[in-house]
Amino acid sequence: MMSMSLRALALLACLAATPVLAQSASPATPPMKASPSAAPAAAPAKDAAKDSAKTPLLDLNSATAEELSKLKGIGDVRSAAIVKGRPYKGKDELVQKKIIPEGVYAGIKDQIIAKQK
Repeated sequence: MMSMSLRALALLACLAATPVLAQSASPATPPMKASPSAAPAAAPAKDAAKDSAKTPLLDLNSATAEELSKLKGIGDVRSAAIVKGRPYKGKDELVQKKIIPEGVYAGIKDQIIAKQK
């Protein structure tokens, strides 16, 4: 009877130690958690929204050529063409009027606006 109790205790000890052994057997791969991996993916979108909210939009109808030339892909020649093509009803007219290519427009469209007076 006594040996059966010892066997049961030994079995329980082995079963209790099994999860600890399984965790220590592969320390290189941490357990996967759903919420932390989802949070970093959402964080850049929030950061981008915050950045665009902090930076005021540049008005195509009132910005100086110097201000426009600071935009990515817009140099002195393109900024002069933007000023010459005023007024704009919408910012997409930069592409429609063939003042800038679509690729350049895609890079600056979140930084510009065409306000109406």
